[in-house]
Amino acid sequence: MQANPHPAKQRQQAGLALVMVALLVFILCTTWLQFARADLDWAWATLSLYLHGPYGLLLRVAYCLLALAIGLLAWLLHLQAKGASRRVLPPALFTAAGLGLATVAIGDSWLPERAPLLAPLVHGLSAQAAFLCVTVAMLLQAWCFGRDPRWSSLHRWSWWWAWLAFAGLWLHVLWRASPRGLGQKLVIALVVGWLLMVAIAAWRRLHKEPAETFGSGHNGGPIQPRETTP
Repeated sequence: MQANPHPAKQRQQAGLALVMVALLVFILCTTWLQFARADLDWAWATLSLYLHGPYGLLLRVAYCLLALAIGLLAWLLHLQAKGASRRVLPPALFTAAGLGLATVAIGDSWLPERAPLLAPLVHGLSAQAAFLCVTVAMLLQAWCFGRDPRWSSLHRWSWWWAWLAFAGLWLHVLWRASPRGLGQKLVIALVVGWLLMVAIAAWRRLHKEPAETFGSGHNGGPIQPRETTP
């Protein structure tokens, strides 16, 4: 008879499943809005413009789900890491990105009416912080994957994908004549795609890992006997 999974493993699997569902909901919602909002030119309208008007509340909820997915995935990866790959900076930056994204969604729901002069500043700073923090965090997390043999198969894909998103962000920022909506949405697609790829890989690795590695205070790998001094 197969032993029941360790409770810590079950919690991490449930967390990763929640992350994947939240990411898929965001993808489906934003894709559907490109067709539902015929009043906006999808190539020139940035995604933030969809926060207002028809279905704006739906997108704000999707933003908050994405913010939750970013932060939760970051700390689940931190729990799975060990040794030289275990760093606090990547999950901290991911969390900051999630907070910035949530601030955009929540702030745009009431600030434009109550503080019209403050709303653009809060939106701009929060959105820029979210983009910058998440792309830098992706690069750092991919670097951490390269320092953990268990993640070696994902390291190259995640590394170059993260660089593509980082370069795409700066191209969008610096090339002002480009279609603003298309450029921003491509960067968002790269970020969300990277997050989904990593979440699926983490879930698969966790599913294959023996439950015995989830001991108290242990972070994976066989437990070696400790020498004692006579």
